[in-house]
Amino acid sequence: MKLKILVVDDEKDIVDILKYNLERENEFEVITACNGKDAIELANDSPDLIILDIMMPELNGYEVCKKLKHNPETSGIPVIFLTAKENEIDEILGLEIGADDYISKPVSPRKVIARIKSVIRRSSTEPEKHLRSSKELNSTI
Repeated sequence: MKLKILVVDDEKDIVDILKYNLERENEFEVITACNGKDAIELANDSPDLIILDIMMPELNGYEVCKKLKHNPETSGIPVIFLTAKENEIDEILGLEIGADDYISKPVSPRKVIARIKSVIRRSSTEPEKHLRSSKELNSTI
């Protein structure tokens, strides 16, 4: 069963690169949004994880994360910020409002995928949702 990942970024190139690389893994189904308002709508379809930019139109990533974490239906969805904001205070704020990880751009798609798998492993409570074991991961990376 593929995990559904919601990628939210207003930069189409970043969305396309992430979508291509995630789908190439054959473990992920990727849905995308280019603004915070659409992200909240799509989050109601219960993705397994959300990759979220901070600086976006409509609602910024911080506002989106707060809304998701305060909604009982979406509060359990892991969120990873992927953003150009690299100040320590931005990272601390992101983690304090509920993000599970914070990645500064630029970053390689392989690193993003590794961080996604790490967050999924930590947050998954259903054994069938766990990704490949670490032994299998080591043989593929």
